[in-house]
Amino acid sequence: MRLDHLSFAAGPDGLASTAQRLGGLLGKEFVDGGVHPRFGTRNMILPLAGDTYLEIVEALDHPASDKAPFGQAVKARSALGGGWLGWVVAVDDISVVESRLGREAANGNRHLPDGVELLWKQIGVNGLIADPQLPFFIEWESPREMHPSNGADPAFSLACLEIAGDPLRVSEWLGQTVEAPLEDVKVEWVAPNGTPGILAAQVQTPNGLVRL
Repeated sequence: MRLDHLSFAAGPDGLASTAQRLGGLLGKEFVDGGVHPRFGTRNMILPLAGDTYLEIVEALDHPASDKAPFGQAVKARSALGGGWLGWVVAVDDISVVESRLGREAANGNRHLPDGVELLWKQIGVNGLIADPQLPFFIEWESPREMHPSNGADPAFSLACLEIAGDPLRVSEWLGQTVEAPLEDVKVEWVAPNGTPGILAAQVQTPNGLVRL
């Protein structure tokens, strides 16, 4: 179990403008990640050191974005002006999580701009919708060398996550201590004053620490 990526919902200015704005703050451009046909969304990504990455995601004008929980979550967050959607934990065997949560994982795929298809299974998005401090789970089916973090500039890494929430509640959701997927990332837990969830991510860059 490890931190796989962070998702940021595009604001009213759209995916490209949100990516340009965040990329400008970091001093690194996001790249086109392609389309999630099953979820009715598309993304742009920024690979980071430590086998993780940042994702900016936008809902498409497509029926799937109304039906799929992930599309619904993206739409809802964007409707509020955009911002951090959630964090995602990678597991080696998602059937363990399926047994614990009592439901089956959904198949996920993303068509990259070059036509390559990424495949995975995911579960827990409804938990995220109900309680945004909770991550959802992913098991990659595509080979390790196709992971979106590949090609990351080692000078860019996730230094700290600021989460409004309760680490005990998140540990219960994970089925083990919350430190397990976040052992390489500093986490600052803040008592929620409103909606729980990611408040900010601090990224180490060649020009210093940038708080998004």
